[in-house]
Amino acid sequence: MRTLALTWGFRYVNSLIMNTPKYCIATIEKFLKDRKIATFDQLKTAMGNPARCTIFRKLAETEYLSSYSHRGKYYTLSSIAKFNALGLWEYRSVWFSRFGNLIDTAEALVHRSETGYTATELKNVLQVDANHALAQLVRSGRLQRDPLGSAYIYLSGQSQVAQHQRKARKVQSKRSSASLVIVNPDLAAEEAKATILLFCSMLDERQRRLYAGLESLKLGHGGDIHIASLLGMDPHTVARGRQELMNADFGSDRLRKEGGGRLPQEKKRPKS
Repeated sequence: MRTLALTWGFRYVNSLIMNTPKYCIATIEKFLKDRKIATFDQLKTAMGNPARCTIFRKLAETEYLSSYSHRGKYYTLSSIAKFNALGLWEYRSVWFSRFGNLIDTAEALVHRSETGYTATELKNVLQVDANHALAQLVRSGRLQRDPLGSAYIYLSGQSQVAQHQRKARKVQSKRSSASLVIVNPDLAAEEAKATILLFCSMLDERQRRLYAGLESLKLGHGGDIHIASLLGMDPHTVARGRQELMNADFGSDRLRKEGGGRLPQEKKRPKS
């Protein structure tokens, strides 16, 4: 009887092993290579609906990345991502970073920046709002911040790097006024600013936006906020003008609304 019981026991264990679905890592890799990115639910369906912990265990065996946009909802493989010079990759409006989640990415970009970032500048780079992440990084001491007009400039958490960024930002700020006029050694900085402000006052709204965008392009990184401060404009408006110039997207804006101006008049003909 004991032998029979053992035999049945072995058969039962073997049947469980045979009936247990095998969740292969190759399934995840093939699915992601075909689709580029996928949500957790999509991966679960592709694998045959295993337990949540099983999916994460299999993901851990790959070099996977979760998106820093869309609250980390999407997954991909590092071998699929084609990162740009900043270490970012976008696919169908979903953003991934070689540095990891949004907090780690914000810290890495600020630390590697020559002049630090404002929240607006970083948003333009990341394409997502990073205010909450920046606040957490400052509270934890991973980043520093200095007041910059009505905003803040975020700097590396390493004091030596942060000091270099402060100096570079000051140089950039001084250069912004000089870049707004044709080189003229006899024109003082305040006179140059006054000249430009007078010039801008003669432009319509679209022309001011495009002009500000052009000057921001000349400055490069950090140009939006410097030009906005100099001309008394919103940084988002400067960024919009810069983007319109880069995309050659000037729309069909009219200086005068259709139907504006003098009404057409009929020529009076002398009566015979």
